[in-house]
Amino acid sequence: MKDREESSGSSGNASGINEPREINIRSFSSVPSSPRNASSKYDFVKVKVWLGDNADHYYVLSRFLVCRMLTVTKIPNHEAIKISLELKKLLIDNSLLDVSQSDLETNLFKLMERRGYGEEYINRYNMMTKFHHQRVPLVILVCGTACVGKSTIATQLAQRLNLPNVLQTDMVYELLRTATDAPLTSTPVWTREFGSSEELITEFCRECRIVRKGLGGDLKKAMKDGKPIIIEGRHLDPSIYLMNDENKAPTNDPEKSSRETNSSTDLTSDKSLEAGSSNTKETENSAMDPHSQAEAVASVEAIDGDTARDAEKKIKSTDGSRKAKSGPEPIVISIVLKMSEFDHKALLEEWISSRTSGEKYTSKEKDRLITNLKTIEDYLCSFNSQGVTVVNISATTFPQTLDWLHNYLLQRIEEGIRSSENEAPK
Repeated sequence: MKDREESSGSSGNASGINEPREINIRSFSSVPSSPRNASSKYDFVKVKVWLGDNADHYYVLSRFLVCRMLTVTKIPNHEAIKISLELKKLLIDNSLLDVSQSDLETNLFKLMERRGYGEEYINRYNMMTKFHHQRVPLVILVCGTACVGKSTIATQLAQRLNLPNVLQTDMVYELLRTATDAPLTSTPVWTREFGSSEELITEFCRECRIVRKGLGGDLKKAMKDGKPIIIEGRHLDPSIYLMNDENKAPTNDPEKSSRETNSSTDLTSDKSLEAGSSNTKETENSAMDPHSQAEAVASVEAIDGDTARDAEKKIKSTDGSRKAKSGPEPIVISIVLKMSEFDHKALLEEWISSRTSGEKYTSKEKDRLITNLKTIEDYLCSFNSQGVTVVNISATTFPQTLDWLHNYLLQRIEEGIRSSENEAPK
């Protein structure tokens, strides 16, 4: 209590924290640029930002975090750095080392407007602030075959949206294959020979369901704690994650629905998720930690023996308990990446030469590999009619595609927040 009184008194007027404080912002040309050896004046002076109606909690202002939040709103990184620096300069130069969150945002928005980032960007900032405060579960799936840019897209989107967790299905696949008795092989499915395209897709879906179980611990963390996660890789079948709003069952054809209902239901059922991750370590970096993933995949229970009817009963039994919870509905966004045949073939040629350690594929084996990948790509793109977004990737238009995806994800997040607010009990 004594420490609290001392920290409050440091502002000179504790009650003034709740009073609006607007700083007289000078034109940018009149804001002096600090000498190189004087930059520590702003880097090491602490500014406390007080939260709550009674200003009983605070955090120390970080220019880095302000900058990250600004880039989420689609402000270019170099502009976000300037705005965050100007904000801290203004606060320190005006001796405001204790400010409320609302005062901080008021002056931040003024600086944004002065640089041409007005209402549209401010609305995005407020929307993402609400998203983080409400801890809305967010799962972004970046699907696609080999060599279409999944890892690059996922990493870039994570940086732009300030999302810390990116999980690769390739890592989960290898952990399952080497650390468990899961029926997986060391050769990718698209390099094998099958009697028909149907057999290829059946095997692809089987491996995807196994990998889905290995993701149980990370998905549970995302659903329970509201921690967003991006999952990217070659072992993602959209049908396992597609759910309609009425009964949360996969919106797929009848045959696949009966075969895959088990996997799709455990995305929203805490009980099923716990079966796949009962021994998972609850650490901040579990989505990135191979040891955590190994524990998650090693404790997966087999549920393939359940019938579709049994799974449907589980859905109905858990639906009431889920509605009773006050937590927001999860936002699940599936994206399929595809590339033109010419560009994809060129990248595959390079990928083949780097993966075979000098061994040469015959022309027949190369043709089979390319045909198999095309078959899988067609299967993934077929979910476009069920709400999955298919994005064409090209090296010449990559920056524009990334900008479009950034904007698209912001729109989906906003729609998810609005939906949660409309469904919340009043």
